[in-house]
Amino acid sequence: MSSNSRMHNGDGWKSIFAVAAVAVLLPVLVTGCKDKKAPGGSPAGPGSGGSPSSQVSGDTIVIGEYGSMTGDNSSFGIQDDAGIKIAVDEVNAAGGVTVAGKKYKIEIKLEDDQSKSENAETAVKRLIDQANVTAILGEVASSCSIAGGNICQRSGVPMISPSSTNIKVTQIGDYIFRCCFLDSYQAAVDARFAIDPTGLNAKKAAIFTNKDQSYSTGFRDEFEKAFAKYGGTIVAKQTYGEKDTDYRGQLTALKAANPEVILVPGYYKDASTIAKQARELGITVPLLGGDGWSDSKLLELGGPAVNGCYFSDHMSIKDPKPIVQTFVKAYKAKYGSDPKMEKEPSTMAALGYDAAKILFEAIGRSKSTDKKDIRDSIAQTKNYDGVTGTISINKDRNADKSAVVTAVKNGQFDYRATVPDPDKPLSK
Repeated sequence: MSSNSRMHNGDGWKSIFAVAAVAVLLPVLVTGCKDKKAPGGSPAGPGSGGSPSSQVSGDTIVIGEYGSMTGDNSSFGIQDDAGIKIAVDEVNAAGGVTVAGKKYKIEIKLEDDQSKSENAETAVKRLIDQANVTAILGEVASSCSIAGGNICQRSGVPMISPSSTNIKVTQIGDYIFRCCFLDSYQAAVDARFAIDPTGLNAKKAAIFTNKDQSYSTGFRDEFEKAFAKYGGTIVAKQTYGEKDTDYRGQLTALKAANPEVILVPGYYKDASTIAKQARELGITVPLLGGDGWSDSKLLELGGPAVNGCYFSDHMSIKDPKPIVQTFVKAYKAKYGSDPKMEKEPSTMAALGYDAAKILFEAIGRSKSTDKKDIRDSIAQTKNYDGVTGTISINKDRNADKSAVVTAVKNGQFDYRATVPDPDKPLSK
């Protein structure tokens, strides 16, 4: 942020008016040029004496959103945005949020980062510097959330990620939150399901990691620790790069180690191709993934090759709980006739919805529309009854909640198990 000032010289009455003008403008110029410091010494920060005001125009609060609306993970970004829009529709239909006795409608400003972390940084800067948003929702991919989250923290703008599970996301600082579980948790869920007699009963596992993704490498590390803790052995590990499309060499090496299950902790696009090539090579053991698989594109791209595979997830749309089915009904009403949209909501849509509703509920509890007050209010979220489960924000700004395991069966996603505590054996 910069300030431009003009100095005018003159004599007589012009000089008098100039002196008066400087006297009036000086406090404004001093205030505008303060060294901005966010919590922890970072630049920015409401409540720190130097931030611009939240974008509250009349009766509207502007919220920023950045996501992968195009690019490799666009299916995630589109579904995330769909859930956020349903939440906005609901809160505005109910009259908006009430802060300190005043009603505000919610407006969303969306930026597409094209599934690229460098674009995520630019998108968030634009939302903060140009749209001057009050808070930000995003991203799905952990690498993008880390890039955008660093900007939010430095600027003192609260951010909630719907579904970035890498542990580093909220370690950025005290303005960064998430409403999903961490990779450490879902990786342990996968490890428990893999080794448990009522799961896959597999004692030997191999791991195939995307070395260019924070999500994939973090998941790998946590799974490896948990699987060893539960008594299993990692018999082989291989990696691939973001731009790779032929995985046969690495898969052949993994096959030679005779694993009973192979962890593929990447996103649905990679997993579907890996599954096809694995089956072509005669690999018949189950492939295991995380919530990065949770999209119908996995079924479309992977076809029969992904049958008999499993992944950890945040919820199942087949859950009969009223809050889940009400959300599914709202999604179908809004998007069911749109040929460009999925006919049913994915987990990402549900997480986007929950993240937005948690933010709006926190704004309604806040004592003002100041960014720091909203940050403090988000941190106090306890036992929020969401579509993806009961959510509490803990001291590390992560969500405490359970996970489910989803199976791919006959070309469809099928609920397999709920895992509240991976350190305990699965219930029969």
